[in-house]
Amino acid sequence: MARRSAESGQASVELIAAIPALTLVVLLVAQLTLAGYALWSAGVAARAGARAAYVGGDAARAARASLPPALRDGASVRTGNPLAVRVRAPSLAPGLPRVPVTARAGLGSGGGGGR
Repeated sequence: MARRSAESGQASVELIAAIPALTLVVLLVAQLTLAGYALWSAGVAARAGARAAYVGGDAARAARASLPPALRDGASVRTGNPLAVRVRAPSLAPGLPRVPVTARAGLGSGGGGGR
């Protein structure tokens, strides 16, 4: 019995010691999710810009308009074939740099109609 009472709080101590590591893992997964969302959003914007360029519209404007408002600030659009959209993924922790991600899309030579 004496052994059991000496170890009765051991699991609690180990859990408390593991909480910082678990928190770091959760924050890392959340940050990677934000980077993935930024990359996906940049891809959607690049495809929208490529479609606009294909039909003779303003590709940069279409790309920027399709970005979520949180990613528009600091976004850059490079027109051409392929069109490239670069955004900075939001950062969860203040002081950490915002990771830039770039997506490209092209739909062939312009002129509309198309086959």
